Amino acid sequence: MTVYIGNLSYEVTEDDLSAVFAEYGEVKQVKLPVDRESGRKRGFGFVEMQDESNEEKAIEELDGAEWMGRTLKVNKAKPRTPRPTSSGWGGNQRY
Repeated sequence: MTVYIGNLSYEVTEDDLSAVFAEYGEVKQVKLPVDRESGRKRGFGFVEMQDESNEEKAIEELDGAEWMGRTLKVNKAKPRTPRPTSSGWGGNQRY
């Protein structure tokens, strides 16, 4: 299971997020997505922990908590769904 953390400060680092979640158990991986064009963090991240019960405790205690001047939104991450392929007007399609 992976935890989604929303409304993060743009100043947060993977180390910062790892340290917060390490208080609840072993952290396996932290990801902070960045915008492709600007390289700026997007204001959300993902944390994967070793033990699911620790993840649930972290979600329960951190959802709605204030951290770095922001109120966090913390919940189970939803599986990524593939983007639909474009079948609009254009390309080399003939009708």
